[in-house]
Amino acid sequence: MKPLAAKILDNLAIAYELREYEVTDEDFNALAVAEKIGLAPCQVFKTLVARSSHKVILIASVAADRELDLKALAKVSGEKKVELVPVKEIQKITGYVRGSVSPLGMKRSYPYYLDSSAFDHKVISISAGQKGLQLILSPADLQRITHAKLVEIST
Repeated sequence: MKPLAAKILDNLAIAYELREYEVTDEDFNALAVAEKIGLAPCQVFKTLVARSSHKVILIASVAADRELDLKALAKVSGEKKVELVPVKEIQKITGYVRGSVSPLGMKRSYPYYLDSSAFDHKVISISAGQKGLQLILSPADLQRITHAKLVEIST
């Protein structure tokens, strides 16, 4: 059965590829995912959930080989301070469990920030919304359908 994120892309007639990989607890991180699906770490984008000091939820995607710069995210979002949401709150906010958060198909719509390095590549990978499954698509399509703000938010 296709995940919601893939169904959304199907409904919008967006070209993508679903790529499966084996999930293990020992190496469950974006760098391991990149290796397992055969893409460079700079093409595999992890989606992170943050909260501002004003309790505004922000979604951000950065490449597997980079870290989210919380100060940069605060600045581009117009917030004073931003922190990552505790893992135990991610599912309640997004509908996805840690490690499978997709910028597509969340419970609610939140401001979405895509690191500008995504446009260094013809295709990038994001979570399909379930562990062991990635979506590969063009960064331009992802930005267009999510209304992502293209910003520099990684170190």
